[in-house]
This record gives sequence, structure tokens and C-alpha cells, in this order.
Amino acid sequence: MPRRTPRFTLDRLRTPGRFPGFLKTASVCALIAGLLSPLSQVAAAAEVTAANDYCGGQCSDILPPGENGNATLAQILLNQAFGTQPEHAEDQLGPYANLAKGYPTLTNATINTFFNDASFGVASDQVASTLSPAGRSDVTIVRDKKTGVPHITGTTRYGTEFGAGYAAAQDRLWLMDVFRHVGRGQLTAFAGGDPSNQGLEQQFWRNAPYTEADLQAQIDNAVAGNGTRGQQALADANAYLAGINAYIDASDSGRYFPGEYVLTGHKDSITNAGTIDHFKITDLVALASVIGALFGSGGGGEVNNAVSLLAAQEKYGVEQGTQVWEAFRERNDPEAVLTVHNGQSFPYATKPASPQGAALPDTGSVTSQPLVYDATGTGGDATATATSATATATALSSARRGMSNALVVSGQATASGHPIAVFGPQTGYFAPQLLMLQEIQGPGISARGASFAGLSMYVELGRGQDYAWSATTSGQDIIDTYAVELCQDDYHYLFHGTCTAMDVVEQKNAWKPTTADGTAAGSYTMRVYRTKYGPVEYRATVGGKKVAYTTLRSSFMHEADSIIGFQMLNDPDYVKSPQTFQSAVQHINYTFNWFYADSTHTAYYNSGDNPVRASGVDAEFPVWAQSAYEWKSWVPATNTAEYTPASAHPNSIDQDYYISWNNKQAKDYSTASWGDGSVHRGNLLEDRVKKLVAAGGVTRASLTKAMADAALADLRAEDVLPDLLKVINSSTVTDSTAAAAVTKLQTWLTAGGRRTETTAGSKTYADADAIRILDAWWPLLVKAEFEPGLGTGLYTAFTANLPIDETPSAAHGPTGAHAGSSFQYGWWSYVDKDIRAVLGESVQGALPQKYCGSGTVSSCRDILISTLKTAAGKTAAQVYPGDTLCAAGNQWCADSIVQRTLGGIKHGNISWQNRPTFQQVVEFTSHR
Repeated sequence: MPRRTPRFTLDRLRTPGRFPGFLKTASVCALIAGLLSPLSQVAAAAEVTAANDYCGGQCSDILPPGENGNATLAQILLNQAFGTQPEHAEDQLGPYANLAKGYPTLTNATINTFFNDASFGVASDQVASTLSPAGRSDVTIVRDKKTGVPHITGTTRYGTEFGAGYAAAQDRLWLMDVFRHVGRGQLTAFAGGDPSNQGLEQQFWRNAPYTEADLQAQIDNAVAGNGTRGQQALADANAYLAGINAYIDASDSGRYFPGEYVLTGHKDSITNAGTIDHFKITDLVALASVIGALFGSGGGGEVNNAVSLLAAQEKYGVEQGTQVWEAFRERNDPEAVLTVHNGQSFPYATKPASPQGAALPDTGSVTSQPLVYDATGTGGDATATATSATATATALSSARRGMSNALVVSGQATASGHPIAVFGPQTGYFAPQLLMLQEIQGPGISARGASFAGLSMYVELGRGQDYAWSATTSGQDIIDTYAVELCQDDYHYLFHGTCTAMDVVEQKNAWKPTTADGTAAGSYTMRVYRTKYGPVEYRATVGGKKVAYTTLRSSFMHEADSIIGFQMLNDPDYVKSPQTFQSAVQHINYTFNWFYADSTHTAYYNSGDNPVRASGVDAEFPVWAQSAYEWKSWVPATNTAEYTPASAHPNSIDQDYYISWNNKQAKDYSTASWGDGSVHRGNLLEDRVKKLVAAGGVTRASLTKAMADAALADLRAEDVLPDLLKVINSSTVTDSTAAAAVTKLQTWLTAGGRRTETTAGSKTYADADAIRILDAWWPLLVKAEFEPGLGTGLYTAFTANLPIDETPSAAHGPTGAHAGSSFQYGWWSYVDKDIRAVLGESVQGALPQKYCGSGTVSSCRDILISTLKTAAGKTAAQVYPGDTLCAAGNQWCADSIVQRTLGGIKHGNISWQNRPTFQQVVEFTSHR
């Protein structure tokens, strides 16, 4: 249904910030008057009674900025001109932001000051509206007054899913349309040629270059392979699509569709000419491919690994170079924080005793496979070229950024005796948000929580009647790189001895300026060469032979398969225990860590289709594309294989506590990304939760406080800085500049090492100078500590495997700068191990040599003091150079979180927190 344009009062006005592309001038006022009152649908209040809710009012959630992600043209123009917000567009942003300063005094009674009440149903006096979509009698959509979240109740399965689709389109139609075009590689043609749009479509289409036939085949295979549940999933998806399309038709005829369609040239604001294309079932697979690639596809990076291994062997020789490489790789570091910490071993992707089939490139021969061809205009200028290079690097990296965290405590350590969980996905910050909140109640479905827009036929992360669940990205390796030997020319390869032509998949895009995006006209063709071993990503020579390196992902051509697991999670007749929860998530083929809590039990399971590799194959490096090195029982036509059994995946029931922040899952279980060493951001949770559990009496408030405190911590300050200062203070610091810097750093460390405002809303950090100094110092000290010993070539190669830092102000991850998520990847473990070794302390899994100052405390101290002096002399403007949002030198702004605009509505930035985007706080009091 359309949203009311709220009455605007002075306290709701804000100065609009920069919004690339969309109108942002007060001159639009003249256009607004005739657009303020789109045709409305009648909404009458009605009481909704909660049923089968066993949480006792102790389930809460939050998802900024707000539930309403649609805005009419009038609302967009008002937002651009005056900063006014549509109803429920940002009413969850304030409570979310306020936790950063409000958590120290948090109590159970005040949790819902910062979170929503996530109880089922809506109290009669809190019903804002009730709608029977498209006049159906078998479903109602009730929205609450506080947040506008849809509570969908159906008497038939079809009606329930129809309502879910209708509600999704009400709240996220434009965003859903954007991301179906991302998944199809058609974003620039749809929304404009802005460099960010070019980068987004290139990043995802490179790894999932599907034709329409491919998308349909994935649906057919998922349905055929899952019996009655597969048939039900298909029926649910079709009903969901019918609901989406019913809203498209209603909003089009009623002229309250999202205004972005006008601003991008798809609709005419005066005549209403133009169309909004209906959604079809293959669009759902395109959407799923984006989400899966972004959050659930661990692996890759084998070619980068090979390049750094060769650099190590070139410097040290094969044997010693391999040892050095393995030390920095930290496949199974004994000091790494673990989610399953009871000593259980789950060997996967470990180093084989006798590696077989490796196909390492000849030194200097590797080039990345071009994606963009025949570029014209702004599709081929310098900015576009740089954008393509960044998109390629991101797509081919093994690092999956952002991701999520979880804190789950067993009832044996809580005040009530019931388990408590604080968990959620860290999916970046967007306007509108990628996720949306909803409650769905109908035959075989009973859940409330978050779902990705356009895939919300089921709740994907949330709570059921007497249980809750969430996920973090796990990153175990389900992607392998194969070296296919070329024959005839660069576009034919040997497959089982036969010279075979590569398949060519193309997407041609062209754009021209629109009101929304003024990027000048341009075009290009994205072209992917596909083999039976996956898409070509690199070209090289191996032993002088020309090869193409391809990447084969176990979920490639299987983007729709996970729907069955989500269907089960929503089914109260299926999930009744930790065991049935684990059974449900075993049907999810993406790489996630899943967590569960009910009134008595907790559980954990690591999902993903982990292929069984041929004996001797090392998952870290490319292997020859030959039968002997293929996945066991691999069928090229369907990309299916034998997968490791459920028992081989890290799993647990009723461990004393679980933490996860994309850290190592369990002993001997290797992840594809680097950095699982002695210092990881997971330690920020581990240290706090372990302390709480040891003391006992854990409450929802105390566990939330632990999360919120970790969300403000600077990992380097908390876990590495003490040892750095120990070296520096091993003798008196006589240099005045260095001494002053040490004093500031020590004062900040004593205060907790947090990046937090002086007072709420001050937009100034306490200990700002110390934070500036550490931000400037870290890259300088890492380079000075390691480059002399490793040599420039190997040091540079290792930084390609693992970046040295990931501060809040850095532009990293899928959402660029101002994305919140920080300290996931960096050299903090290397620095920690090396400095401790120099100090003569015990180090498990030590580096092969002492690097800082060649191993002597005095020489190491000289390096640290020298680089510290340089860092202290850097101005704030040098450390924080500014961007389109922030002036140079504005430290708080550089760190701040921004809801990245994917539509016409923009929001103000908020103070930095390193926490989930959608988050639940749950403690069930009883069970069915």
C-alpha cells in the first residue's frame, strides 16, 4: 500500500548531503505540488492476535534505516530538497545508532529502547493498517504503528505467499528491480552508467554469468531433486511472484510506484507512459546468485596463492620458501580463536602429505581474463578502466568482507537458565536496506525476521515459535581453480583428451544520461568464456604450455538449491529441536555458520556443499584440469559431485557458548581466506563472552553489552598495541615526539582502546589524537617490520593475499567506505606473533624467523619509534584525506556509517559501530 507523506516539522528537517545522480536542489519544489497525493488504498485497523509465541516478550530485533524502502516521486523530491523522510523510512536508524553510547547503562528493561519488540502479532492499539492485498480473502497484511513492519497472516498457503510477495513489493520494489538486474548483468542499462553501477554488475556477473536457460534449469533441477518440498517451493515462489506483480499493477494504475522509475526514465510522471516489468521466476535465481556470491561462496584465490608461493620459493628456495609461505598462510594456526572450542577436529582442505596435480604458473605469466569488450564513451574511459580493475580484484579474491557475528550462551551460564543469543548478519548499509523485516503466519509457516528483498517468501534469519536462528559467513573453500590446457587457439581447451570450444556468454549494455544518473552515454559488452571447469578467470603458462585458469564453485548452477533449507527453517512442524535445526540447514549449499537457540538448547552447524577432492589435491593452489584431479564423482553436465557428509562439517549442540565473527570454525578446518591467526576480530567476542560465562548469571543485557563494547573496539589497540608499547618502553623514550605519542596511546589503551564519541552526537572521538596516531602508524610499522626480511617482492605478494589493515575509514568490502565492518582482514596476527617472539615470549605457530629489527629488542624498538614519530607527525588531513561525504581531516566522519544510496532517499551518517546490520536479541522462556 502507499505510504503517507508525513507532516514535516522543523525537527525533522535536515540538510541533505551529496547524493550522486539524483536531484538535490530546491528548484524541484515546483514539481512537487502535483505529486503529493497519489491514489490511496483504504486501510482499516484490525486486531491481530499473536499465536504460538514462546518468547515471553524477550525477543527483539533491529534493521536500520527503516522498513519502508519505497518512495514516490514526490517523496524523493522532498527528501532531496529538504531532507524529509517518508514514513518508516528511517525510524530504526536512531535506535540502532544510539546503542553506541547507550549500551553501558543497558538493562533488560531498556533493550527495546534500542531494538524492536519482535513478538509475534500486533497489539490492537498498535495496528496502523490492515490490507487484504488485491482484494484476497485468504491473507491480510497488518502493519504496526511503530515501525511499519508487515505482519502477513494467511489462511491458505497460496494466499500467505501472495501476501509475502505483495508486502515485499510495497517495501522494496525498486531495490528488488535493481538487484535482479545486477544478477543478470544488466544494471547499467537499467539504472545508468555511474562507475559504481559498472563495478557492481561486473563484480557479480563475472562469477555467475548465466543465460536465461541456465536460470530456468536451476529451478527445474531444484524442484525435481527435492520431492514434495521441491514442488511446494515452486508453488510458493509462483504465489510470491503473483503478489509482487499484483502490487506492480496496482501501484502503476494508482500512480504510487517508486519514483526512481521516473527519475531513471522508465516511467513518465505526467502521462504515466512506460512500464515496470513483471517479475518472473528466473529473476529469483538471478537475485539469489548475487546474495550467494556476496555472502555465501567461500573459496577462490588459488592463483594469488600460487604467485606468493613462487615469490617465497624464489627468495628462499623451494623447501624453505614453502615453509615460510605456510607460516604466513596460517591454515591451522594453534592460537586461532575457534567457534567449536571443545577440541573436536573437523579436517577439511588440509595440506596433503604428498601434493598431486599442482599447476603453478610460470613466473610473470599470469594475466587476468578481460571481462569488458568493445567499450565506448564512459564505458571505456579511465574511470571505467579503474572500476573494472577493482571489480575484477574483488571478484577473484578469497576474502569475503562484511559478513556477521554471533554470541550464543548456554542456559547453564545465564541468570534464567535459558539460553541467550545476540546475533545477526553484517550485510553492509544501504538505502533501502538489502534486507527487510516481516512476520509470516500461514499453513506450514510461522516466523518473524529478516529476508533479502525479492527472496522473502520465507524468513531467512529470525525466529520461529519457540526457536531463533542466525548465520555468519564461514568462508570454507568450495571453489577450486583448474588449469585447462589450450588447444587450436586461445578459445579451445582439452577436456578429457578432446579439443573442446569454450562457451561464450555475453551481455551487451548501453546507457545515456537520466535525471537520476547524469553519467554521459557509454556502452560495453561483458563477455565470459565458460568451460566445463567453470568460467575462465586468468591466462598463463605452466611449464611453457598456454593455459586458462578457471574457477569451479560447487554452488555454480545451484543458486536455487538452498530454498529447501529456508523452507524448513520456517516450518514449525519441522524444526522442533537442535537436531532438526541442523537437519534443515544441511539443505543450504552456501557457506555459512548457523546458530540456534530455544528455551533449553543451543546448536551450531557449518553449511555448504564441500566437495570431496581427489587424493593429494591441495585446495590452496590451481590443479590440472584432468580426470585424476577432479572432484570425486563430479558430473560436468550438472556440476554435481560427492560432498563431505554432515558429520564432517563443524557442528555442535549445547557447547557452553559460541562466538563467531568470520573466524576459524574448528580445529583442522581450513577456510579459504587468510588471517585466521592469533589475533582476529573474533577474539573481541571470545574474550568478553568467555569472561561473562565464567562469572555466570548472563542476561540479555549483559550479552548485548559485550557485543556493543566489541563493536567499538579497535582490534589493533586491544590485542597488539600492548606488546608494541612493551618493546618501546623496554628503555626510556627520550625523543619528545615519540614520548608524547606513547603517552597518548597508553592513555587511550587504559580507557579501553575504543573508537567512541566524547558524548553522544559530539561527532568527535575521545582520544582522537591516539586514534589518528595508530591509524597512521600501523601501515608504516608493518612495512618497516616485515619488508626488509621478506624482501619487496614477497612482501608485496603477501599483501595481495592479505591486506595489512582494515580500519573503519578504509574503503573496503562490497559497500566501499563507510560500511561499518572493520578489522576482518589485516596483519595483526603476524605483528603479534613477531613482537612476542622478539620479546622472548612463547609463541605457538610462530613465524619462521623474527622480523622486527632482525629479532633484537633494541633494533625492533628503533624501528617502532622511528615509524611512530613519522605517524605522529601526520596531520588529520593526511590520515583522513576526505571524500564526497567528509572533509579532509574529519576523523569521525571518515569512520562514520552511511546508508549507501540505491534509490532516491538518503539518510544522515551515524557514528561507527562494528556490528550486524540486522540483529536479534533472544531468550525463549518455554517450548512447545
